Amino acid sequence: MIDETDRKHLSRCVALARTALELGDEPFGSVLVSGTGEVLFEDHNHVAGGDHTRHPEFEIARWAAENLAPEDRQAATVYTSGEHCPMCAAAHGWVGLGRIVYASSSAQLSQWLADLAVPPPRVRTLAIGEVITDTLVEGPVPELAEQVRLLHVAKHRKV
Repeated sequence: MIDETDRKHLSRCVALARTALELGDEPFGSVLVSGTGEVLFEDHNHVAGGDHTRHPEFEIARWAAENLAPEDRQAATVYTSGEHCPMCAAAHGWVGLGRIVYASSSAQLSQWLADLAVPPPRVRTLAIGEVITDTLVEGPVPELAEQVRLLHVAKHRKV
């Protein structure tokens, strides 16, 4: 169940997504929170330079693998503005991170981009549960998803 603490971290993810957009990147942001509630790492998309693996969720997985013991990874929560892509979901699973909470779903993003006449991505969009099966996943959160939608509209309409 998504609570006020979750909403606070998701709001930060949306703010990071807004920062990414302001820097000319795709609007995605993520935060890693320890099992005790400490923010450990946060990032936003860095794909505008051409390296499309520079997703914040992937960076979180890398950071966690280098800096956290396996039991601390499992106790952590990844918050993100948009549901993980298949690459990031796989990295999350391989590193052994815990719960995932997202503001907007992959299905929502696919529909928003279709509505904006944006061609589909080269990599198929899948729900996290189609990539990893042993992780608690929660989302979307409607009021935050609407904020994320508006960021994608701004990105693709150059508003």
